[in-house]
Amino acid sequence: MMYALGVVVFLIGVAASIALHEVGHMWPAKRFGVKVTQFFVGFGTTVWSVRRGETEYGIKAFPLGGFVKLVGMLPPEREVRDGDGRLVVRSSDTGLLTQLASDARAAEYEDVAPADEDRLFYRKPWWQKVIVMAGGPTVNLVIATVLFAISFMAFGIQVPTTTVSQVSDCAIPDAEYGRTCTDDDPVTPARKAGLQPGDRIVSINGQEVREWADLTAVVRRNGDREATIVYERDGRTEQVVVATSVIARSSLDDPERVEQVGFLGVSPTFRVERQGVGFVVTEMGRMIGATAEALVHLPERMVAVAKAAFGAEREADGPVSVVGASRVAGELVTLDDPTWAERAQRLISLLAGLNLFLWLFNLIPLLPLDGGHIAGALWEQARRVVARWRGKPDPGFVDVAKMLPVAYGVGLVLIVMGVVLIYADIVNPVRLS
Repeated sequence: MMYALGVVVFLIGVAASIALHEVGHMWPAKRFGVKVTQFFVGFGTTVWSVRRGETEYGIKAFPLGGFVKLVGMLPPEREVRDGDGRLVVRSSDTGLLTQLASDARAAEYEDVAPADEDRLFYRKPWWQKVIVMAGGPTVNLVIATVLFAISFMAFGIQVPTTTVSQVSDCAIPDAEYGRTCTDDDPVTPARKAGLQPGDRIVSINGQEVREWADLTAVVRRNGDREATIVYERDGRTEQVVVATSVIARSSLDDPERVEQVGFLGVSPTFRVERQGVGFVVTEMGRMIGATAEALVHLPERMVAVAKAAFGAEREADGPVSVVGASRVAGELVTLDDPTWAERAQRLISLLAGLNLFLWLFNLIPLLPLDGGHIAGALWEQARRVVARWRGKPDPGFVDVAKMLPVAYGVGLVLIVMGVVLIYADIVNPVRLS
């Protein structure tokens, strides 16, 4: 029951994120006078709709996206008018791609009356086009920021303290993490020193230890030299001298690099601490960088997903579809028997990460993504500026229709990726436990 509740809540959050994304396009478009005829969440058959003014609002059968119909996205190849003064589009049969562009133009102007001409999207100033097309991704960024702020500032995060929660029996390198101790493994310095769970480490070699990071830094630098450790136990201050050992550990600066560092053999106790605005900004900056890197490597990660769909091991941190994300949401609210607050925070963080991804993904400068339209508007203004500098005539509006083959190609790739991800999430899903 709880698993199903997590899935439902997550899907409602996804639908709300999609709807707000489209509002981010529609609201500025209407403010700038663009004619907006449709606002839908989902694709496929219309489940419900209602008309308010000139705009039809509704929900479609497959809530895997959404769209806003902005009239006049494609400029006519050349302005030709019929007897009623309506713009018509010249037909063309010079090739498949040209015909596709012509058909798209014709569909664009079926319902355009002479009174609508000043309301066509392509006629708007470049900066208005940028605001309209960037509005959707910007809303996703705002949602992500608000949700992460709630997660970090209202709920807090697990912070390691200088109080010992566990003393390791033996020293095991990172590469062999997870195995049990053997007679050949050296006893940890912490075990030799007699440290126990509940001890609070106060200082090492005379250096005060306020945070777990301080303890880690001192121990790693100490190598195999002796260390004087001052700790508190049951209200009393104790001191012990023990030589730390050296072990292979991942570098703190570069997790891909392994280095030989000092090792004590204790694990920290964690406590929940609410964070401030600075932490939210810093953490979001880190996550933006990680998300951007993931997008760069998305093609090769999709190869791994395709292999996993046919029996290979599924990467735990690989891309997932909305189906896979829903399964993750269900597991998050049941894993380790969390409290209601922990369930809420996990779902909030998952939705925040999704919106952060949608923000960056939609800014990729390729049609049909929002970034492709933004790039077209910026290119249009750049051409005009250069023409003015050179004393040339205004080159006019950028013909987005000429990039429709690219849009169709990108759209096909996205569909194939979606199908592969959904299939993999059904037959070989990512599991948290």
